[in-house]
Amino acid sequence: MKNIILGVTGSIAAYKAADIANILTKEGNSVNVIMTKAATEFITPLTFRTLTKNKVYTQMFEDDNPSEVAHIALAERADLALIAPASADIMAKAAAGIADDMLTAVLLALRDKPVVFCPAMNTNMYENPVTQRNIRILHDMGHHFVEPREAMLACGTVGRGALAENNVILEAVRKLLA
Repeated sequence: MKNIILGVTGSIAAYKAADIANILTKEGNSVNVIMTKAATEFITPLTFRTLTKNKVYTQMFEDDNPSEVAHIALAERADLALIAPASADIMAKAAAGIADDMLTAVLLALRDKPVVFCPAMNTNMYENPVTQRNIRILHDMGHHFVEPREAMLACGTVGRGALAENNVILEAVRKLLA
């Protein structure tokens, strides 16, 4: 059994993360979901708790177990972190080392563990030079990426920025865990 952190960020593609969590759990992994505040606007923590049978983290300072520091304990137990969908915001924060919520704090504490970012956003946001710089920084830090695909986006335009298909994301995770 592998311990996987699934970071879910604010994107309409957040609903696809529920299927990823479900499959990874059914494969015998322990999946700990960390949702950003924006992610909770698209899908509820209850969905992930039901599918993974684990607590879902949405707040930095939830005091469920005072004997451990949650973001450090999660990072130490993790075999891999998967950020799907990965918003431009989360990649910018990770590239800059900002740790202002539970997910970014865990990412900063995952110093020597594989992290897989699966970007999902509007084409203009994805192709923005700032986003591309942040992706290069994260890649240079040793992080992995599952590239977005070209499709009809939520905004109604066709372009690159749609979350990769779940089977492609899962294959990347399985390969890194093997």
